[in-house]
Amino acid sequence: MKKRSEVPEDAKWDLSSLYKNLEDFNKDFDYLTNNYKKYSEFEGKLNNAKDIYDFFIFDEEFSKKYEAVYNYSARKFDEDITDFKYQEISGKLDKLMTNISEVTSFVVPELMKLTEEDVNKFIKELPKLELYRWEFRNLLRVKPHVLSSEKEKLISLLSSPLSALEEIPSYLCDSDIKFGKITNGEGKEIELTNNNYSLYIADKNRDVRKKAFYTYYKQFSNMQNTFASAYSSYVKYNNINAKIRGYKDAREAALFGGNIDSKIYDNLIDTLHKNLSIMNDYYALKKEVLGLEETHIYDIYAPLISESDKKYTFDEAKDIIIKSLSILGKDYTNVLQKAFTDKWIDIYPNIGKRGGAYSAGCYTSNPFVLLNFNGKFHDVSTLAHELGHSMHTYYSIKNNPYIYHHYKIFVAEVASQVNEIILARYLIEHTDNKLEKLNILDSLMELFKGSIVRQTMFAEFEKITHESENSGKVLTSKFLSDTYYDLYKKYSGDVMISDPEIRYEWERIPHFYYNFYVYQYATGLASACYIASNILSGKKDALEKYLKFLTLGGTMDPVDELKVAGVDISDPEVIQSAMDMFKDTIKEFKELYKK
Repeated sequence: MKKRSEVPEDAKWDLSSLYKNLEDFNKDFDYLTNNYKKYSEFEGKLNNAKDIYDFFIFDEEFSKKYEAVYNYSARKFDEDITDFKYQEISGKLDKLMTNISEVTSFVVPELMKLTEEDVNKFIKELPKLELYRWEFRNLLRVKPHVLSSEKEKLISLLSSPLSALEEIPSYLCDSDIKFGKITNGEGKEIELTNNNYSLYIADKNRDVRKKAFYTYYKQFSNMQNTFASAYSSYVKYNNINAKIRGYKDAREAALFGGNIDSKIYDNLIDTLHKNLSIMNDYYALKKEVLGLEETHIYDIYAPLISESDKKYTFDEAKDIIIKSLSILGKDYTNVLQKAFTDKWIDIYPNIGKRGGAYSAGCYTSNPFVLLNFNGKFHDVSTLAHELGHSMHTYYSIKNNPYIYHHYKIFVAEVASQVNEIILARYLIEHTDNKLEKLNILDSLMELFKGSIVRQTMFAEFEKITHESENSGKVLTSKFLSDTYYDLYKKYSGDVMISDPEIRYEWERIPHFYYNFYVYQYATGLASACYIASNILSGKKDALEKYLKFLTLGGTMDPVDELKVAGVDISDPEVIQSAMDMFKDTIKEFKELYKK
């Protein structure tokens, strides 16, 4: 692996749309440091048209600079996390964010004192405020749940130490727990870690997988009371915070920001319950293809077939993605080309570079994509996925004023998954290599299992634990492990043996500290399946509706934005259609495998 300095320039992203150099960056950083206290000049004044308008103008100017500074710092840090210069800058930004949070704590409580009559009056007095009508609507929605300025400031100060509840499990998993050693397929003894566990649980050698599984979960068994203390405290905090703010429960509080009806959450779980027999079909297929007498948890991540030796250069990946997504129209393809020609993408791994992949950006620059491209189909699919995020961001910024360019998390995974599905179907149709087709179908099945079935199981676990704690139940390690194990068996079916050690898996799931976040992976993929199917089948107006959806940013509630795309996520049929696609993919794999 190369050092960052050895990576060719044409393989690196070009951050000049943010800042041409560190000197320009420092000018904006100094501006933020010297001007954040100006927010306090508006305290006590957000009660008339002129001061409110002036506040919005200042806040927009300040926020644009802050987002640019943050993004540049984060992108440079991720290029090489061992670079102390950007470690230090990141620390300074964290401190600045704390200061900004404290000095702006008066804003929402003051604006909450306004009434709808006040808003209409101010807009009439100063028509330029019309732009902010939707923002006022969103603020006034929250009004019943906002506390006094003093209490909001207190909660703001407490938020930092309370966030440590989220960090404890991460430190335990990634640093403090020593999982022990196992022998790999070459007979070499290796140290098992939280980071390399995913490699060995998917090893072709069953003995390696089995040893990794038991070695790994033994340590979680030993630490179950510590994890239970952290998670139960987190759940308790969510419930108390919801109660203080006047919500029915923590779930309602978490869903309120996106104006998501709890029935959508329940509908997801109920629809999955009616379709869980599919997991018997899925694991029966795994059992047959792997040639096993019985299937255990340590078998389900093993590759179904020998991995295709198909390798893609980055240029090949680029051409495939552009060709496959050309179905989305000329304008979409032209913008997609810019991602490559204008160097939005940081392509290859290097020493110190952050792992994984993401898309990120801000209003004053193009989006950026971090990759660690190694030439496998997974890397091509990941590139298409992240470009889906980038295109959604691009169109949202291009078509909306700053205040409305952010789309909600609820719809954040839709565009990325649409790209993945269209790419997969394109490659299946355009290759004669059966092994390559089987690998792609296998990845699709894993996508359905991981993003819909598994995430819905996680969502139900969150629902049960929060409701139980709210009703007075003590969340002991036994209760949490029993609850998780019962759900795991329910969502896995009867063909696979749910080994009892999996009862401790809840301890290692970081998303349980994201406050009712995970269900959105499932609703997002289901929505993407529905959209992609309509586009691929040539359904009338499906493409136009989807492209319009990409431009909406934060101008509507996310559920209503999906309706623009032709998706009524409150209709069980949307979730059902995704499960039907899962069934069809299993069938397609079976038929091709028999050949």
